[in-house]
Amino acid sequence: MDPTQWDAPFPLIVTALFIIVLTRSNATYWAGRLVARGASRTRAARWMETAGYRRAIERLNRWGAPAVSASFLTIGVQTLINLAAGAVRMPLTRYIPATIVGSIAWAFLYGTVGFVGFEAFSLLWEHSPVVASGAAVVALAALAWFVVRQVRQSRATTGPEPAAPAEDRPIVG
Repeated sequence: MDPTQWDAPFPLIVTALFIIVLTRSNATYWAGRLVARGASRTRAARWMETAGYRRAIERLNRWGAPAVSASFLTIGVQTLINLAAGAVRMPLTRYIPATIVGSIAWAFLYGTVGFVGFEAFSLLWEHSPVVASGAAVVALAALAWFVVRQVRQSRATTGPEPAAPAEDRPIVG
């Protein structure tokens, strides 16, 4: 669903994208509030104990509303930040303005250049599938390197995760 191909005026495209992302971010916020309320009795409790979720909480505690706004310019972090904001019950008087600013930035970015990379890759594929495949392999290798580096840095600063008590460990049989 490439918004640059929509047959609509640019202001309408940006407005539609703004409404979509604002609705999604607020739904994620409220899901975070609901999950945190009953997390101790659900499977979500494990997810809320992950390193990524803890980093999102740390960023929220450190940066507050600007972390919410800035998260809209990232891939993958936006959902965690909005979920964490709901889980820690960030006041709506700070959360709503932050999501409005972030949603505006996201809508303009996505509505203008968001699909340029995909379009460039498909043109490259038409020209040379071998070069396009090589570029994809290089991009995936760079992504893998980045993820491994982030995990190692996280473990170096926080130390190894403590082992679960014996009664909480799954039975391997």
